[in-house]
Amino acid sequence: MLFNKLPDNLFMPLSGQNKQVYQAVLLSLADLFFDEDLVDPFVPKDLVRSTIEGAVVRLGVRRWEPEEDDSEEEQQELPRSTAEYTSRIYRRLVATGWLEEEQRIYRTYVLLSPANSFLLRTLVSIANLEKRSYGGAVLNVLSSLEAAINDPKGRGITLSEAAQTASDFSAHLTDMMLGLRELKINLSKTNNPQEIVRSFFDRFVEHILVSDYKTLKTQNNPFRFRQQILTMLRELQFDTLKLEHLTVHYQQQYEADIHEAEAKVHQHINRIIRIFDSVDQRLAIIDDFRYRLEKRVSDTVRYMDKTTPGMASRLSRVISEVAQKDGREIPRIGNLESVGFIAPGSVRSPVKRRTPAEPTVITKQEIDPKVLELRRLFKEHKDRRTVKIDRIEAYLERHLLGRDTVNASDFCIESIEDYICFSYVRHLKSLGKKARKTTDKYDIRMQDSYVSVADMVECRDFYVTRKDQSKEVSNAR
Repeated sequence: MLFNKLPDNLFMPLSGQNKQVYQAVLLSLADLFFDEDLVDPFVPKDLVRSTIEGAVVRLGVRRWEPEEDDSEEEQQELPRSTAEYTSRIYRRLVATGWLEEEQRIYRTYVLLSPANSFLLRTLVSIANLEKRSYGGAVLNVLSSLEAAINDPKGRGITLSEAAQTASDFSAHLTDMMLGLRELKINLSKTNNPQEIVRSFFDRFVEHILVSDYKTLKTQNNPFRFRQQILTMLRELQFDTLKLEHLTVHYQQQYEADIHEAEAKVHQHINRIIRIFDSVDQRLAIIDDFRYRLEKRVSDTVRYMDKTTPGMASRLSRVISEVAQKDGREIPRIGNLESVGFIAPGSVRSPVKRRTPAEPTVITKQEIDPKVLELRRLFKEHKDRRTVKIDRIEAYLERHLLGRDTVNASDFCIESIEDYICFSYVRHLKSLGKKARKTTDKYDIRMQDSYVSVADMVECRDFYVTRKDQSKEVSNAR
């Protein structure tokens, strides 16, 4: 089937002696034929030749190797100018089937066949190897699924788009894993530190690494929608009404019978579920390859300065010069641990790999109501025993109501709050700054005699007077 679509000699320019030249020319032609502003797919021949000539000038061709399918005259005579290079490249692209010519009256136009156009777009994407976005792929699947589930009669075909996006995303994960493996093998075969670092940044960082790979370890993890996708799909599997609507929509779009449409709906649903169920295991494998690759590169960078060319000969000369000196001129080393290259601190330990925390099941613990009641009683008891200035002041004002002076025996103790307040009435000054405002309002005078208060407390007698009336009371006494 493949060879019925493509010309037999299509790949000869890309497999010959001048494949680099043809690669640059085809990439330039792709920009011309795939231009968004190009309305007519028939491009004038002059424009195609000028595009090829521009690619030749940018490439700076200085050496041309004869091709096997060239004529005897072309093999003997090499191109001498840019125009000759352009003519030979154009004729070969037409002869191998890449380009097709069509005559319209007096002008010649060039076009790409559908198969060649699709192949060229694929080759351009391989050459670019653009970074993929995990978050974009997951959001595309999520939005397509929501559209298909919310409107299965009118937009059910978006389920097929979600399955295709998930399939492309799965293939990208596989390509990424194989790319890391291939890069690791290539790095292990070279001993040049500069080449290892250059290959790491050129191939891994620029081509293989995903653009939002770092977000996998943050709160904006693109896979935070994965559980939502799986939940929607599993609910859809048991929603017979929506499955029926999707089947009818598939039947209309694909022009298939009812059984084939129903099988395709379940096939797309199961495909997305399998892909997002296994994504954790695949990411773990990719992370393992990435860890080993970065460790090798980091070790290379760490010891790059220690493998300076000529270091062995320099050390040999230093040892020879030291051997010729008098032993008394050489300082004696009393402790080998003080020397840097022998000290334990110079031994570098490998970077430990972070192991993810094991998942734990969070269960809601139910507290016994008796325990809650006991906690409430303890809290209430503690609050009643707490010394509060406003409570003491209210206790004093309650007993001074309608009086100028109140004696110790006049106080009543009816609760634990009253007991705490009476105990600190005599010692307001000991409460410090927080009781200064209350202390300034009253004058407390202690007596030499002892009294019993409410048959609960026996203490020295005292009386409390407001400050504005304390002078009058003292003068009267």
